[in-house]
Amino acid sequence: MADDRTTAYAEALFAVARTEGPLAEVEDELFRVAQVVKGNDELRDKLADPHIPVATRQQIIVDLLSGKATPTTVSLVSLVVANGRIREFPAIVDELVAKTAAEGNKEVAEVRSAIALTEDQKSRLAEALGKATGKQVEVKVIIDPSIRGGLVAQVGDTVIDGSVRRRLEQLKNAL
Repeated sequence: MADDRTTAYAEALFAVARTEGPLAEVEDELFRVAQVVKGNDELRDKLADPHIPVATRQQIIVDLLSGKATPTTVSLVSLVVANGRIREFPAIVDELVAKTAAEGNKEVAEVRSAIALTEDQKSRLAEALGKATGKQVEVKVIIDPSIRGGLVAQVGDTVIDGSVRRRLEQLKNAL
């Protein structure tokens, strides 16, 4: 469960993303940036270092995201960096994604894949997960080479593991 500050930041980012839009694109970009921040200790430490001037830390964000994300996304991530909340950024974005999904009466499915999925694959996967869970699903893909192939999907408390890693573990245990 998120604390009040995380929720407040998520609501503020949500309001700006909705106003400055497009909400779905900004939300997806923030999700991807949060995954990078979560998985890169060196980047997270640089962006959180109080000895580095705020303007320098914000310039890192501009340099990383320029041309790869909407100006709204760049501004929102820069805001979080300026306020010294980059360590909480993944939790803030998780709240924002949940809020966006709830507004559309959807559940969020975090899908781990060894490779990026096309939009067609994402939509077919959302449809299949919707049938499996009985809920309307929005798919968020996390690239995770450790699963080696296949997918691992989590919708709420339900986990569907169709990864090659899991199949190899099952074979190893059977032998």
